Amino acid sequence: MDFALTEEQQDVQQLAAKILAQEVTVDRLKTVEAGKERFDEALWQQLAEAGLLGVAISETYGGMGYDFETLCLLIEEVGKTVAAVPVVPVLASAALTVQQFGDAQHCDRWLPGVARGERLLTAALTEPSADDPSHPTTRLEQKGDAWTLHGEKNMVVCADRADAVLLTARLDDELVLLAINPAAANVKLISQHVTTGEPQFSMALDGVSVSNDDFIARGADASCAVRSMLQLTLTANSVMTLGVTDTMLSMTAAYTSQREQFGRPIATFQAVSHRAADAYIDVQNLRLATQQAASLLSAQLDATEAVTIAKIWACDVAHRVSQSAQHLHGGIGVDRDYPLFRFCLWAKQLELTLGGGNSYLTALGDAIAEDFKQREGVG
Repeated sequence: MDFALTEEQQDVQQLAAKILAQEVTVDRLKTVEAGKERFDEALWQQLAEAGLLGVAISETYGGMGYDFETLCLLIEEVGKTVAAVPVVPVLASAALTVQQFGDAQHCDRWLPGVARGERLLTAALTEPSADDPSHPTTRLEQKGDAWTLHGEKNMVVCADRADAVLLTARLDDELVLLAINPAAANVKLISQHVTTGEPQFSMALDGVSVSNDDFIARGADASCAVRSMLQLTLTANSVMTLGVTDTMLSMTAAYTSQREQFGRPIATFQAVSHRAADAYIDVQNLRLATQQAASLLSAQLDATEAVTIAKIWACDVAHRVSQSAQHLHGGIGVDRDYPLFRFCLWAKQLELTLGGGNSYLTALGDAIAEDFKQREGVG
């Protein structure tokens, strides 16, 4: 598989890198973090004006018309700067799901505004007692021609700013995917405190009225949409992890090259260089794994195994590179006047958001074993 970037992809990557490098300074991050919530609205608008928020949105709806793989280039650059912009839940989880599975009315209603930075969509993928959005405990009840929604969602990024939240529920035995206004009656938002300060909320849904226009998909279509949304989200978060760990690696390389001990840079010490080399290999392996997953998803091919592998690598690399960076920096790594701590916090949150790698490794092993049995005719 050819992972070389096209000329258009290089343009997107360079534009994103230029804007984010210029705008996302340490002082700007401090200012945003000192505010009410960790959301850089001015930067979000700059990305919209540059056309980057619509990079994977069809030209029909005001976007650039590129694919998910190209969107991942923007996400990686955001990860490299830990910019306070919700590119994964808005652009990957929500907007792409609406574009692929919503009807023309849904797309017309939401996507042009997302591309212009005027509307915000997000997704609710977890519940307090259910991590799999395809098996929600949230229920949709029907009385006559009316529906009401009951349940709770958590870890909903930017729910307080969103125009709609994509979420799943059960209508009897049928899975449904809905777009719910978080400002609607009987929706209660409760702020959640997370590692990075990212604005996340729990959503209590106590008899929320649902109309026909709120249905994105139902039944088999909803199952397909949710599976796609979950794979897009896992891959996008893995790409974000790639950006975060790549910068951690660069910071560590620069620091160990300048920091001297016993009259020479500590980077020349064998133990230091070996640990840095292991971190470099980890980051490159994660890059290949995420490229494979993003490429297959963009081509709308079966990416189940590739997404699982990318997710496993992301969890492990987030942990290992963060640990190595802190170790090689010494005490300065935890100094809040030095920028490394932000990347370590993001690495930890991404690791926890993605979930433990061991369970996915077990699932991957089971899938490989089942495939082997089918091919070999083993009972």
